[in-house]
Amino acid sequence: MAEGMHGGTDALGVPAHDFSTNRNACGPCPVAMEALQAAHAAQYPDPRYTSLRARLAAFHAVAVRRILIGGSSSELIHRLTQHAARSGAQAVALPRHHYGDYAQAARVWGLQPSAPGELHWLCEPSSPLGQLEAFPAPAAGGWQVLDCAYRPLWLEGGPPQRNLDHVWQLWTPNKALGMTGVRAAYAIAPLHATDDELDTLRELAPSWVVGAHGVALLEAWTSDAAQQWLAHSLPTLRDWKRRQLALCERLGWQIIPGHQANYFVARLPLTEECMQQRLASLRAQGTKLRDCASFGLPGHVRLGVLPPASQAALEQAWGSP
Repeated sequence: MAEGMHGGTDALGVPAHDFSTNRNACGPCPVAMEALQAAHAAQYPDPRYTSLRARLAAFHAVAVRRILIGGSSSELIHRLTQHAARSGAQAVALPRHHYGDYAQAARVWGLQPSAPGELHWLCEPSSPLGQLEAFPAPAAGGWQVLDCAYRPLWLEGGPPQRNLDHVWQLWTPNKALGMTGVRAAYAIAPLHATDDELDTLRELAPSWVVGAHGVALLEAWTSDAAQQWLAHSLPTLRDWKRRQLALCERLGWQIIPGHQANYFVARLPLTEECMQQRLASLRAQGTKLRDCASFGLPGHVRLGVLPPASQAALEQAWGSP
């Protein structure tokens, strides 16, 4: 699997039409933007994030002790993997197709891919396919972690009702708010996590793991105004997704079924060599797609849902290689 593969800004700068990330294309959320502009950038935030943790706990209706602040979901993935390895874990269970940081962190800390594994990663809806995945019961004595990055962007019927009190949850609101350039996240520990374990995980983080702007983003996320904005954005994303799926079909791309969120995967009618040339040509014209080879899906691309103007740019660029 390729390492360090990500969508978004690259050596060519910010793509004019960036289908390669899964951010909410209706964003950035105005409420969160106002919060960032008002952030106290001249001062350190509270190193214990006392007020922020209380707000997040109330938002999710959980005890404050269960909230763990992280620099990003990627930072928390590496921190949880480190903790599991230091606690005796030897194997990691990964989804069939998955975000590369799960496997990268496991390699760094010497965990071998295996099913079952003491550390078990889940993502719902999955990435890159955006599908509803199997959700097995957690193994006793292990760490089952659910990546909730895209649950707020569920477009097809809404997320299933599950009792998540027995798994670790990772939340990354910057995607739902359309602000992936601001890095901040949090985890919700399961009920069975001990205070000693939570203290250990906090000690593994550097001081001020989230800065003032990240704090402002997470605080805004808990507000009624931001949640209302998010809810109002979902019908727009559904309409844009319907149009984008129709465009892909016109282009002769094979859509992988089962997608639930604001992104989907398509197989291109090209050889691998030709596909790389076409992706490079598109990028040179300001349109970027996410090559899915690093997800274990060569010959496929993932497309985040973008507005009709960006879809028109994709159609024009594809027709003029």
